[in-house]
Amino acid sequence: MNKPIRRVSIFCLVLILALMVRTNWVQGVQADSLASNSHNDRNKYDRYAYPRGNIIVDGERVTSSDFVDGLRYKYKRSWVNGPLYAPVTGYSSQSFGSSQLESLEDGFLAGTDDRLFFRNTLDMLTGKEKQGGDVVTTINAKAQKAAFEGLGNKKGAVVALDPATGAILALVSTPSYDPGTFAGGGDADAKAWTDLNADANKPMLNRALRETYPPGSTFKLVTASAAFENNVFQGVDDKTDTPDPYTLPGTSTALNNESANEPCENATLKTAMDYSCNTVYGKIGADLGRDKMREQAEKFGFNTTVDTPIRAVQSFYPKGSSPDGTALDSIGQHDTRATPLQMAMVASAIANNGSLMQPYLVAQERSANLTTISQHSAKQLGQAISPATAQKLQDMMVSVVQNGTGKNAQIPGLTVGGKTGTAQHGEGNTGLPFAWFVSYAKGADNKSVAVAVVVEDGSNNRDGISGGRLAAPIAKAVMQATLAK
Repeated sequence: MNKPIRRVSIFCLVLILALMVRTNWVQGVQADSLASNSHNDRNKYDRYAYPRGNIIVDGERVTSSDFVDGLRYKYKRSWVNGPLYAPVTGYSSQSFGSSQLESLEDGFLAGTDDRLFFRNTLDMLTGKEKQGGDVVTTINAKAQKAAFEGLGNKKGAVVALDPATGAILALVSTPSYDPGTFAGGGDADAKAWTDLNADANKPMLNRALRETYPPGSTFKLVTASAAFENNVFQGVDDKTDTPDPYTLPGTSTALNNESANEPCENATLKTAMDYSCNTVYGKIGADLGRDKMREQAEKFGFNTTVDTPIRAVQSFYPKGSSPDGTALDSIGQHDTRATPLQMAMVASAIANNGSLMQPYLVAQERSANLTTISQHSAKQLGQAISPATAQKLQDMMVSVVQNGTGKNAQIPGLTVGGKTGTAQHGEGNTGLPFAWFVSYAKGADNKSVAVAVVVEDGSNNRDGISGGRLAAPIAKAVMQATLAK
């Protein structure tokens, strides 16, 4: 072989070897990363090449996969009563990705989860079409509907929990949206997506988990807990040494109550909770100090990330407030902020004798043939307060519903405890107040439910009991729907 031909042969051999190395590198080393790359459109096409599993509420599916036999997509996601369940399911769109359970449980719903390998292999051998697994939620359909209808056209959110297990029984945010309007890839889907994201009312914001509000007077439950846990008071009928008005420490600013006629001067803890006395609980918080108040708030879940598995934004109790700021923090104003989920957790722990359970939304995952793949086990997050303190808080909350600002939540045949709140916000407190109601109900069979309701811009009336007028009836409807025989 002459020299030029030998050189060409060697060069060709090097090219072949390089091609072999590159091919094996791509197939053996980079395969997984390329397959999972967000820019790999094959993943998107494969997701809709066969029916996705369904999200289940009370034994009924609230999602489905519609056959469309399109050029790239064979199926499209659809929802049963989408606006009602959107805060739970999220969306799954051919053009805009997915969110919430549709995203977090995507591998299982799409059938690509390794735990479904055996099931998928059997289906392939028997000629059955591949199908994703189902995600069974903890949602109570009646409670969800009651919350949604109760909020109606108001902006707000409702969260209901089972205090004994942490199961989320209702998760509602309004205004809501229909995920089906942008599930496809057409012009109408693109317009629906653009319109929803441009809407000033933020219908795609999950207010139950992803929005924080000043909790107002509902936070007085945390302040009362701190007072008992730190042995400042022994019983609910202990009198407080509280002037009316109360001058915030280190200032000349007077903290007033909503009405001069309220019996807040030197009131007992129970009376102060009945009438939602700012002076009493502001002074208690300032006397305890920021560190003890923060410690108690954190035992209830403030300043902590909570995954349901949908991640909730952290509720916030400040670390560096001045004494006058701590007084305002302690009545749910100033820098204190909470999600509706967080305030439902406060009520849940009180109802559960101080034990705070991990909130969860997925009860089980199961394959298409209904075989259970995973089952949730209840988990305690911590002991927020002692059982003795919890009993005192229950007594105070029941009194609020029987004698105080929460009378609109009374339910015959059930023990109901609650706390109203009207949270000021905006520059100079010029915004319309947020109306809160935090509550629990127990039946004769020992079943219970804890509910938090917030209504945004709910009333021009700043009378301090708008939580009782606007939010308490919604909570009542949810509690009745959950515990009704």
